[in-house]
Parts: sequence; C-alpha cells; structure tokens
Amino acid sequence: MFLDYFALGILFFVAIFIFYGIIAIHDIPYEIAKKRNHPQQDALHIAGWVSLFTLHAIWPFLWIWATLYREDRGWGFSDSRKRELILEGEVKELMNDVALLTDRLSLLEQGSAVTPPPVSDEHSQEV
Repeated sequence: MFLDYFALGILFFVAIFIFYGIIAIHDIPYEIAKKRNHPQQDALHIAGWVSLFTLHAIWPFLWIWATLYREDRGWGFSDSRKRELILEGEVKELMNDVALLTDRLSLLEQGSAVTPPPVSDEHSQEV
C-alpha cells in the first residue's frame, strides 16, 4: 500500500516537473532577445507562448530568430562599420575642400588673389 502512494507521489512530481520545465523552456528565446536588446522581443515572447500550443514545433525557429540579432552588429547582413569608415573619410575630404575654398574666398575678398580666368561661353551655356 505504501509503494502505491509513493509511486503516485512520484508520478505527480514528475508530471509537475515536466509541466514547469516546458513552461521554462518556451521562454528561452525571449530571454535571449531581451539580453541582446532585440527590436522584436515582444513578438518573440508572444510566439513563445504560441509555441506551447504547437508542442514547441516552432521553438527552434524562435531560438534562431532571437539569436540572429546582436546590438553591436545588428542583423549581420551588411558591414555597416566598413560603410561608416568610408563615409568618415569622405566627410574629412569634404571638410578639407570647404576649408580650402573658405581660405580662397577670404583671399579673393581681400583682393590679394590673382583674378580668376574668365568663364568661357561653353560653361555658361551648360548651366
């Protein structure tokens, strides 16, 4: 008689343990998304709850979706750092050009610069 109640207690314990284990597992993609500051973490959280009704069939896809995004590199499909460096170089060149043009303009305003060559008719017609 004691073994019957002991076995029943173990069955209840295992059932409750499995139930709470499944509940905890479904939230792992949301926790990953929250840690990575994922822009769609609310959608991942809701999809995790939906995965309970699909017996976690979509859970691996949620895990992949959560791990694709990282705050330091975004989605990882483009090299934004390289693009930023190129733009930084172009901005430096433009700033140098503006500084040279500003110096040249100040010299022209002072009258110490040689007069620029006259504009030909070809250039004036194009504008």
